[in-house]
Amino acid sequence: MGSDPTVAVEAAEPATATVLLVEDEVDLARMVEAYLRRAGFAVEHARTGPEAIAAAERRRPEVVVLDLGLPGLDGVEVCRRIRTFSDCYVLMLTARADEADRLVGLAVGADDYITKPFSPRELVARVQVVLRRPRQAAPEAPARSRLPTGLAVDPDGRRVEVDGRGIELTRTEFDILATMASRPSSAWSRQQIIESVWGPGWVGDEHVVDVHVVHLRRKLGDDSGRPRFVETVRGVGYRMATS
Repeated sequence: MGSDPTVAVEAAEPATATVLLVEDEVDLARMVEAYLRRAGFAVEHARTGPEAIAAAERRRPEVVVLDLGLPGLDGVEVCRRIRTFSDCYVLMLTARADEADRLVGLAVGADDYITKPFSPRELVARVQVVLRRPRQAAPEAPARSRLPTGLAVDPDGRRVEVDGRGIELTRTEFDILATMASRPSSAWSRQQIIESVWGPGWVGDEHVVDVHVVHLRRKLGDDSGRPRFVETVRGVGYRMATS
């Protein structure tokens, strides 16, 4: 698992971000931790599921790098529990063949996944990409009349309401919705959504967007067969449903 010279690693921001690394393979964890510290991050390391939850509550990290196969509690359950008290970014580490595990991880609130084997430099670069996301300008708030009836999106306050009821979304789900709501009459390709939400430096499977949209629709109470809020544009991607 050598370094990847094609992936640039930048120094962390002056206000040092904390990364919680949850990995029970000691040698791999030491290597990744060394790369993260070299990039300027503060690193907390947990080896088991219960340790990870306790560390996330104690340190309140900006990013959790979370292996799926853990002793005590698996990564899916750890992510589920972290999501009850934190909206930090969660990057799942998965085996290349475990597509079902990747989908389940995203379903419980992970923002992205990285498949094993991976380059530690790539992982650091992916952490840096997600930490750049909050600094991106919020999409311009759309006129209420242009959004589907009953849906309100407040990009500045990061609030969403359906029929006057507040909806709890993960950061990624909110960013996808706010992106589409910024130009509600436009069809958005998956790549356009990725560039807006994950940033142009993101590398991975663009169908990660589909998984997040599935869970966004579920939380909005939307029906993909008769969409009220988010329509599928076949061969392209998604757009806001017309009022």
